[in-house]
Amino acid sequence: MSARVLIIDDEAEIRRNLTVGLTQEGYTCTACPDGISAVHELHKSREAGAGYDYLVTDIFMPDIDGLKILKVIKSEFPDLPVLVITGFGNEMLEATALAEYNTGFLDKPFEIPDLVAALKQLKTGASTAGGGQAAAPAGEIRESLSSYLTIRITDTGRDMEIYKELYFMEGVATCDAVRGDVDIILLAQASSQAEMDALLERIRGVAGIEIVSRSSVERPKLDTDVAEFIEIYQRAAKAAAQAKAPRFTGTRSYVIVDIDKESIQQVFTTLFFLDEIIFCDVIDDGSRLIGIVTESGAFGKTPRIVEKLGQIDGVLRVKEASIIKLIDF
Repeated sequence: MSARVLIIDDEAEIRRNLTVGLTQEGYTCTACPDGISAVHELHKSREAGAGYDYLVTDIFMPDIDGLKILKVIKSEFPDLPVLVITGFGNEMLEATALAEYNTGFLDKPFEIPDLVAALKQLKTGASTAGGGQAAAPAGEIRESLSSYLTIRITDTGRDMEIYKELYFMEGVATCDAVRGDVDIILLAQASSQAEMDALLERIRGVAGIEIVSRSSVERPKLDTDVAEFIEIYQRAAKAAAQAKAPRFTGTRSYVIVDIDKESIQQVFTTLFFLDEIIFCDVIDDGSRLIGIVTESGAFGKTPRIVEKLGQIDGVLRVKEASIIKLIDF
């Protein structure tokens, strides 16, 4: 029986050339234009009892880059032989790809015999038909019983005292002083609606503040395949970064993105898969996204992110609220 190869590349001509070339070499090929459809294909084939013996994936694609796709697929199918291909490679990209078990790297342009030779260098025998790892329930995108509050301090003589009272209040997950139209953005979290109501009452009881807005965190309305891909990536990569990040990791900013609700899938996935974004939440009935940008170790990331988001169809406005570091730990 011929080995089955799953190909991921956003360029139709490359998908066709690779499929034809490998088929002539005796392989059975399926090609996908992006990582989300590829993960769906892996699951569908597994359910049918016909797994894949190899994965060939490009790195640079317009939606989700191949290294993130690799992270997702390797989290479920760690032994699957994977060959990463790219026309814009460098030593860092190659080292990152090769850090994954049973993964090879091939620079474009190449001939089909080069591709076959690179596949043969990988350890064979691991197919996706046998299952891969079961999905863990932890690390899902946060949903309700979390609320963002924007707060204006009306008693400026007590601003530091007010900030510390809110910062250390039980149930306040994050509390940040910001530059902008408001003074504080905080995230309140509770395990039940009664607890949330009680927490909001305690916040309202803090003297010297005005609550400007409250927005509950919602689960984004995404296609099933997209939501599944994001859940897997959240467990494989994003959750670890969130857990390691202290409340302050250098200069940070909030980005608040007003969107056309019909475009939520494209805008949310773009924001979520940016490496600099620690958290990304949906609020205000799907009409607004809020993300936290880390700029630790670099300068000027947020303006580039704001510019990138502003170019996406469906984005109506992007605002930045820079975080002011008031407490050292």
